[in-house]
Amino acid sequence: MLDFAIFWDWLSFAVRWLHVITAIAWIGSSFYFVALDLGLRQRAGLPEGAFGEEWQVHGGGFYHIQKYLVAPAAMPEHLTWFKWESYATWLSGFALLCVVYYASADLFLIDPNVLDVSVPVGIGISLATIGVGWLAYDNLCKLFLGKSDTGLMIFLYCILVFIAWGLTHLFTGRAAFLHLGAITATIMSANVFMVIIPNQKIVVADLIAGRKPDPKYGKIAKQRSVHNNYLTLPVLFLMLSNHYPLAFGTQYNWVIASLVFLIGVLIRHYFNTGHARKGNPTWTWLAAAILFVIIIWLSTVPKVLTGEPKAATTATGEVYIASTHFPAVRNTVMGRCAMCHASEPFYDGIYHAPKGVVLDSDEAIASHAREIYLQAGRSHAMPPANVTQMTDRERQLLIAWFEDGRE
Repeated sequence: MLDFAIFWDWLSFAVRWLHVITAIAWIGSSFYFVALDLGLRQRAGLPEGAFGEEWQVHGGGFYHIQKYLVAPAAMPEHLTWFKWESYATWLSGFALLCVVYYASADLFLIDPNVLDVSVPVGIGISLATIGVGWLAYDNLCKLFLGKSDTGLMIFLYCILVFIAWGLTHLFTGRAAFLHLGAITATIMSANVFMVIIPNQKIVVADLIAGRKPDPKYGKIAKQRSVHNNYLTLPVLFLMLSNHYPLAFGTQYNWVIASLVFLIGVLIRHYFNTGHARKGNPTWTWLAAAILFVIIIWLSTVPKVLTGEPKAATTATGEVYIASTHFPAVRNTVMGRCAMCHASEPFYDGIYHAPKGVVLDSDEAIASHAREIYLQAGRSHAMPPANVTQMTDRERQLLIAWFEDGRE
């Protein structure tokens, strides 16, 4: 029979891979069309209704692209809608949230030292933050429509900073970053699903029927498209951050997350300006580098990481501690793993516990039983390059201990 822990780990890997694939497709098409739109040029002799054109070369051929703001004389037989990339990215991301954070909520989602709630309540709070985040954003965009776009962006950023701070008072540091990314990604995908595509369909239907489209639909879609453009890079950082405790596991993690959004805006501004042929604002890279140095400094103040939960003995953990194999397992972990996975690692070159995993107590070892089993028992991923010379017999011990605890 296939080991459930191994199956679940492969399921997580498969869903994560799917999420990366769909995200690449969405981001790639999004970045391409933003660059194309900004690079359009007008000239005499364009077909009637054409707004601009662009010549491009790629893959050994030349492409001549024209953009129409109104329907051409004859609508094309096949019209491609770029929407499923967005939908598939969100759906696979939500599936990954369920597989990793909801299925292991007591380890990755809930920190009793931050907010002591049950697993169902923690999952409910998670879903609520994602839903409320979209509703708040959507209503603010409608309120500010036709007014100052810059003012809206500044106001939204202030709210985002507050959300970043608030999430660190609800979840573990890792989950707080993930949820900030999930809220932002939900906003982006909902912009496509609930605003941009429906508005485009209304415009297309009016054009086909010979009616003059209401310009408000284009204005609304443009507003949301610009927001999506500037939110993409921060979301990528937040989704990758769960591998880096110095980002999510420090006292000022919410400040770090807030600064990451500014860095993303600066980088997109550089590329957008270049695509529009309006200059080469290299100063944005210097500003981004300065902000990143500030982030590095914030991650070291204080020296002790504080964003992850302290291990507490759960009912499952008590089973692993009570195992007859546990004394030998403890000795193995302390001798082969704890020199790196400790509050103050003493292995040369390691200054913080990798991925924030600290294995210096019985409770901590028990709470990470599944990870120890997969990383050092079933596979040889840990210790890296087997630097501490863990033996095959010790690995078999870890397997026996974990399987004994599940019976």
